[in-house]
Amino acid sequence: MLKMSQYLNDGTVGIMIKLFKVKEKQREIAENANGKAPVKKQSAGELRLHKDICELNLPKTTTINFPNGKDDLMNFEVTIRPDEGYYLGGTFVFTFHVPTIYPHEAPKVKCKTKLYHPNIDLEGNVCLNILREDWKPVLNINTVIYGLHHLFTQPNHEDPLNSDAAAVLRDNPKMFEANVRRAMAGGYVGQTYFSRCV
Repeated sequence: MLKMSQYLNDGTVGIMIKLFKVKEKQREIAENANGKAPVKKQSAGELRLHKDICELNLPKTTTINFPNGKDDLMNFEVTIRPDEGYYLGGTFVFTFHVPTIYPHEAPKVKCKTKLYHPNIDLEGNVCLNILREDWKPVLNINTVIYGLHHLFTQPNHEDPLNSDAAAVLRDNPKMFEANVRRAMAGGYVGQTYFSRCV
């Protein structure tokens, strides 16, 4: 019986590895002989996301868009048009980047629309507990979208990203409403300019 060192010394292992690679390449060529591009295997995260998207139950005020086409499900946009509350009539676009280890890690969500909101800062970062410490693999994209809706119907001054907006909401809700309207119509709130989103 030959020892491993003997295999290594006479080059048999190297030949075996080359043979395996040749066989693998031949199998690939045979699979692609029909002229189609090789099919990329989906990660577990992509499979779960595909399932989540197929099961979406979007509110009537929400749309989803895949700007990179159907081959890139991991990056998409969600547009929310609130039909109640301070943000009634506005159009707000969020980008979603879903990590390959989803659902073990939450999607990365940013607001593309600059808005005056206590829980969304001027750079578009979103303060939503299920996108941070309260994320669990049993949650899904639908849960996140409903969480974003909740931010428009129930902005929260107790956990702010925009502390100025949070203070106004807490101390003077009428002024907060006026600031939201001014920002959505396109104009300045303090030193910050907001583009029209109504």
